[in-house]
Formats: sequence, structure tokens, C-alpha cells
Amino acid sequence: SLCAAGAPNLSYQELKDLKKANVLHIDVRERWEIDRFGKIPESINIPLGELMEALQMDPTEFQEQYNQKMPSKSDPVVFSCLAGTRSKQALGFAMSLGFS
Repeated sequence: SLCAAGAPNLSYQELKDLKKANVLHIDVRERWEIDRFGKIPESINIPLGELMEALQMDPTEFQEQYNQKMPSKSDPVVFSCLAGTRSKQALGFAMSLGFS
């Protein structure tokens, strides 16, 4: 597990390499930030305020809402935001729900 280790931060290149391995990338910025600053290719936007609910959705509902297969608790997931604060919170939320 990348994030449970001592170095939870990834470089841009590490993220690009992970994306080649089908890692789910969840951008937890607000929708207005995506509109203003742009979407990261192949990421899905789930604002931090919606994340706890999203990760507990029925998989069919998740698919319909986010147009993406819901991650299982053992799937590799990477969170990103603007400065790293919200993505660390997102990681804590996911781990509290049993994601590894």
C-alpha cells in the first residue's frame, strides 16, 4: 500500500506510471475547481464532501453517478486535490471505511 507507508505523496511521473496499471484516480477538488483549472485525464471527480457517501454507494448507483466502476476495498486508489490536504483527508475516509 503506497499511502499507508511513510511516503504518501506521489510525483507526477509516479502517478502517470500508476495510471498505466489501472489505478483508480479520484480527484477530490470541488467541481468549480475542475471547471476553472482543468480535469486531470482519466480521473474521476468526487468532491471531498461527497466522498464518504460515494464510497458507501451501491455499485450500480456509483456507476450511474460517476460513470466508473466502483472500487472494491482492495482496489488501488489514488486521491488528489490542489495542495494535498484534502487528498490526505480522503485517504483517511477511505481507510476508515475499510479500504486498504
